[in-house]
Amino acid sequence: MNSTKLRTLTRGLSPAFLRFGGTKGDFLIFDPQQKPTPEEKIFQDFLRKQATVDFCAFRSAPLDFIAQLQSQWLFEQKLIFREQVKNKYKNITFTESTLDILYNFANCSNLHLIFGLNALLRTGSSRWDSSNAQQILNYTNSQNYILSWELGNEPNSFLHKSGIEVNGHQLGQDFIQLRQLLNNYIHYKNAKIYGPDLGRSSRKHSKILLKSFLKSGGKVLDSVTWHHYYINGRIATRQDFLNPDILDSFKTNAEEVLEIVNSAVPDKSVWLGETSSAFGGGTPNLSNAYIAGFMWLDKLGLSAQLGVDLVMRQVLYGAGNYQLVDANFEPLPDYWLSLLYKKLVGPTVLHVAITGLDPKKLRVYLHCTNTQHPKYREGDITLFALNLYNSPKRLYVPTYFSKKQIDEYLLLPYREDDLLSQSVQLNGFLLKMPNDETLPILQENPLIPGHSLDLPAFSYGFYNPFAANYLSAEEDEGGAEPELKGAPFFSAL
Repeated sequence: MNSTKLRTLTRGLSPAFLRFGGTKGDFLIFDPQQKPTPEEKIFQDFLRKQATVDFCAFRSAPLDFIAQLQSQWLFEQKLIFREQVKNKYKNITFTESTLDILYNFANCSNLHLIFGLNALLRTGSSRWDSSNAQQILNYTNSQNYILSWELGNEPNSFLHKSGIEVNGHQLGQDFIQLRQLLNNYIHYKNAKIYGPDLGRSSRKHSKILLKSFLKSGGKVLDSVTWHHYYINGRIATRQDFLNPDILDSFKTNAEEVLEIVNSAVPDKSVWLGETSSAFGGGTPNLSNAYIAGFMWLDKLGLSAQLGVDLVMRQVLYGAGNYQLVDANFEPLPDYWLSLLYKKLVGPTVLHVAITGLDPKKLRVYLHCTNTQHPKYREGDITLFALNLYNSPKRLYVPTYFSKKQIDEYLLLPYREDDLLSQSVQLNGFLLKMPNDETLPILQENPLIPGHSLDLPAFSYGFYNPFAANYLSAEEDEGGAEPELKGAPFFSAL
């Protein structure tokens, strides 16, 4: 987390949240008396020397120290995967230094840290034992760290992973207990709580647990969170990543979760608290390649369309094959896709449809443009499209857009037709960082007014801005989202 390059990449995605949690989070024990590890001690000494004026301005640690950590990380990865395969997890301790390093990384990257507390610490009566969490809060509050909180990860699998079963009602009471605990701290009286980070939400047991949990403790949540993965990473195939029926399965799952939440705690915000292509660490050479972008971009579009307020990607950096940044701090295709989405796409969702082709295989989404983008203005709209056909397809722009210049942002594999490429090109130019402190310019390709939008086989891209003055000025009485004047249809061949 001391890598200048990693901080630059992370800062490019801000403002955002950094979630520290997952299966291993329920096996972490905080020990305020434990001395820093030798590596943490070296890191702390380095910080004291480098950060006397501006903590966030220091350079990366010495190369030999980074090489030492990376060699250790290879060993740690093997341990993590061994635990996953055997489904046996060991408790490990962490120190005040761990919290310092984590918080300062988030803070210097302009991210808000969400810290997942261990929910498997239990009293004899099966209630949550909050004493270790209290030690964490004592320390973070004393350091003036501003955080949000989760409690536990995928409670539906507690029994499977630890031999401890916690029902939905008890878990709800545990969250109420956490809220009461936070109220005792000056920095956390208004801190946010998210949960329950439900996994396998399509299964009957998980649905029962979620309903019971929300009835018991849903009122103290700021957002309800659940997790989603399309497929099993250990057996997934290339065809799975391009299968529109698999992409559509997310919509079915999300609608089920939203229905349960809306019935139990109406108007409560819903977050996709952890998600990627395939569970089990992702699929080697697929989840970290260009081909994974179809699942990622489609999920972002569908989530917004369905009313999911926030999506958390698993994982920024770490074990597995679905990370945004690899072990050498090189950004992978889904990083560049995320960066483009953040820069171009605003939160307001518009209705859009195509005629002439199967909308399951040529998938289009329409949003108001991100008003923070320096080139575009309020009222502009952004279309993004995914071509799952094994042949080029062409979108024809409606006539009321025909006089507007459109900027194309087309992402393709760096090596032509290589969907397994781990490098991408934007409008024909390889995306790479010129140095560790600078992200490349995301250069648009201006299209001639009235030009069609041409998508090669198995490709995706963004198109900005469509005409700025085609949004209706008022919402209807039901508060529906604004629509385009005229029919928002794009014909396709």
